[in-house]
Amino acid sequence: MLVRDVMKIRVIKVSPDNSVKQAAEVMIANHISGIPVIDDEGQLVGLITEGDLLRRTELGHRAIATLVDESLSPEERANLYIKSNAWKVADVMSRNPVSVDEDTSLARVAYLMEEHGIKRLPVTRAGAVVGIVSRADLLEAIISAKPDGTAPGDEAIRRSIMIRLSENTGLDGQDVTVTVASGVVHLWGNVSTEECRKAARVAAESVRGVVGVVDHFPKHES
Repeated sequence: MLVRDVMKIRVIKVSPDNSVKQAAEVMIANHISGIPVIDDEGQLVGLITEGDLLRRTELGHRAIATLVDESLSPEERANLYIKSNAWKVADVMSRNPVSVDEDTSLARVAYLMEEHGIKRLPVTRAGAVVGIVSRADLLEAIISAKPDGTAPGDEAIRRSIMIRLSENTGLDGQDVTVTVASGVVHLWGNVSTEECRKAARVAAESVRGVVGVVDHFPKHES
């Protein structure tokens, strides 16, 4: 599934010339934690988030120099002062925000969100924002995902499980044997850790047609 399949096309945005107060009001009114900043040509120029507003003078940060590490350079101190005191979105926003295009996979979106610790990404086409994809959109994709298309026969189930076990499960080179009877999967052999044991069970449970999983691995002491 691609970004264009799940993104919201209604884009809530602000201008670089809007005030910080206006940006905060938009966030509150729409129950969102960040807003793309778009210039008069429709190009994405930044992102302003709740995190950008945590050191504001309105919150009592009157003397920024007393609140930061003395080891910061003059340029870093100046930047902190600007973010704390500037009234215009352009001076406070994060520049060069992470964004994706419409044909990006949801797996890539999830990776970027996790890597950068962000909740939503602007979706662009030739630099112009055409949508927004959020963590909530990824959850909806999980809910609406179609089940695995594997045939329900026992042998087909067994083959599919063996394929799953050979993927990125952490079970490479470990002793796992799979048998299936009337949709009930039996896992035999030996694995090195409890996490590997759980990974084998999860791999089996994720295959269509499985009605139960019986784990015969030796127990590991916790």
